[in-house]
Amino acid sequence: MQILGILNITEDSFSDGGKYLKPSAALTHARALAQDADILDIGAASSNPDSAGVAPEIEIARLESVVPELQREKIALSIDTYAIAVQRWALRHKVEYLNDIHGFADASLYPELAASSAKMIVMHSVQAQGRATRVDVPPSAILDRIRRFFDVRLAALTGAGIARDRLILDPGMGFFLGTDPETSFAVLRALPALKSEFGLPLLVSVSRKSFLRKITGRAAAEAGPASLTAELFAARNGADFIRTHDPRALRDALAVWAVLGGNKA
Repeated sequence: MQILGILNITEDSFSDGGKYLKPSAALTHARALAQDADILDIGAASSNPDSAGVAPEIEIARLESVVPELQREKIALSIDTYAIAVQRWALRHKVEYLNDIHGFADASLYPELAASSAKMIVMHSVQAQGRATRVDVPPSAILDRIRRFFDVRLAALTGAGIARDRLILDPGMGFFLGTDPETSFAVLRALPALKSEFGLPLLVSVSRKSFLRKITGRAAAEAGPASLTAELFAARNGADFIRTHDPRALRDALAVWAVLGGNKA
């Protein structure tokens, strides 16, 4: 199990927007996350439905304020962006992972992706472009949509010469799947089937998501227990990577789970 610690250097991320926008605050938080996370997943532009757009040059400026220093400290990095210019910047800086909420839809980048060594987190979302939106997708329809998306995207990426063993699949959660909480729960229950069908590592990102908050009635800052429960369920059901705001809580829970005879941490 690999844990990705979420570092948002944004103004309007749904759970911690503005807290780590200053480079000094971002670096301090990054170092704290890295004590328990295997990888830091850095986002410089929020994708939640209520966020404002951020120009690629602003994303890059925010990343430039922290990425070189974290690389000097030998911290493995993932860059969370769907902007092609930012993805090119990340490839030039040889980050270990790229995380795209649209699963690398733009084929113009494929030659550069093929020439790189970065692992690629190929995420499914019901939105074809841009930030998340509030759309209703019934639970009964979501798994077929996910399967079709991965079939098409994997064929395109591998057909462009990108090695299959560099790919990690993320089925999406929360508003990336729809407004009905049950749609996200249906996907969580289907993780074993998705892993079996595609034979690739799975990443799950449920931390503080809207569907958990809707069920519990908690604010984002109070959603830790619900997030951890869903993360342990994902780990038990085949997730290889979990992206979380609280790597320490997850690391500790996995250690206890391993002692009790569950999945290995």
